[in-house]
Amino acid sequence: MAADPGIRPASSIMDERLGIISDTHGRTPRARRAVEVLLARGATRILHLGDVGDESVLDALAGANATVVFGNCDDAHSLGRYAAFLGIEVVHPGTIIETKSMRIGLTHGHLEREVERLFAAEVDVLLHGHTHAVRDERVGRTRVMNPGALHRASRHTALLFDLGTGEAEWIEIPD
Repeated sequence: MAADPGIRPASSIMDERLGIISDTHGRTPRARRAVEVLLARGATRILHLGDVGDESVLDALAGANATVVFGNCDDAHSLGRYAAFLGIEVVHPGTIIETKSMRIGLTHGHLEREVERLFAAEVDVLLHGHTHAVRDERVGRTRVMNPGALHRASRHTALLFDLGTGEAEWIEIPD
């Protein structure tokens, strides 16, 4: 279940648009709406950055070319088994995706050593959840982005990130 903490070549995602969600905390209807909106807007892969909550959220990701890390509120063992059963890639506690033009680190954000490992690997982009707050800023040479949260946030948001252009768009997900 644990992902190889090394670099994972992903030349097949060079021109993809990533749909990124986090902190669903078992709110399946909103998670399902977010996945639908992101796919309708052109996302070719969905990343869930942790605090999934329960199996029903994984059901909402099934069949959507999804990758997931787990957060501090997740039972990584049982959710990891279920994700594998559904064909969802698990890269817990994080990984680096290498494309032709950039290196992308992803993790939930609650494990300080994992965040430090990703920064030390000099990723171009670090994607994380955990804080329930939208984020897009530079930390040194790294662009750090958080999609916000689909639960316990003033606005429920998801992120659409174009790997070809670097354009990021936060999308409000209605209740």
